[in-house]
Amino acid sequence: MSDVTPDLATEAAVSLFWTKRTDQMDALADGGLSGGAARAGGHMHGIRDLVKAIFVKAGMPSECIVEEPFLPGFYRARKRWDMAIRYKGALVAALEFKSQVGSVGKNINNRFEEALGTATDTWAAQTKLSAYGDVPPWLGYVFVLREDAETELANRDISAMFPADPTFKGMSYNQRYQEMLKRFMGDNIYQAGWFITTKVDEDGRVSFLEPLATATGKAFRAAVEGRVNFVRSVLDR
Repeated sequence: MSDVTPDLATEAAVSLFWTKRTDQMDALADGGLSGGAARAGGHMHGIRDLVKAIFVKAGMPSECIVEEPFLPGFYRARKRWDMAIRYKGALVAALEFKSQVGSVGKNINNRFEEALGTATDTWAAQTKLSAYGDVPPWLGYVFVLREDAETELANRDISAMFPADPTFKGMSYNQRYQEMLKRFMGDNIYQAGWFITTKVDEDGRVSFLEPLATATGKAFRAAVEGRVNFVRSVLDR
């Protein structure tokens, strides 16, 4: 990994996202027609492994990184996160890795509610119960969105019983996801984010973009380095 540029590492992880997803969809008995996108797993493992490598490069021992751990909450007893890093008894980071490939209109609110609920519950456990001790949690959200006609169509309806935030007027689903993550980080609900959009052209070529300046791979790496440096400065005495 040391001789691979960050952009090439991200490109490889995104390509694996598509390869894994295609393989797993093909392996389903129905070819993925009956909710296969939800039932096929593993397509985020390349992104997850890349994030692991970022933490290791920043100074976290690999044995401190745990996949799919349960962490305590306040409104519920526990929640399974996709990854957590624990160092000398402190929660260095907890991360979620999510994706959306198709059916965005049916699932976008579920994604919002899941992301908000998970982080809010974790922070409540800290503020009300001191569940994570003297070093407060640091939460990261990594999201991969497939670009298609549905995600890029502008001027989605925002009408509601009461006036909706005019910021959302004219936005596509892609832009709404970006606004979600921007606000999560702005309000310190999540301390870091990484937002990737990707598509495959008719010749099978994979491409990706990082359209949110505050949630690029470069920004995410900087946030990880800052967090690891902070935790080690506190605990390595």
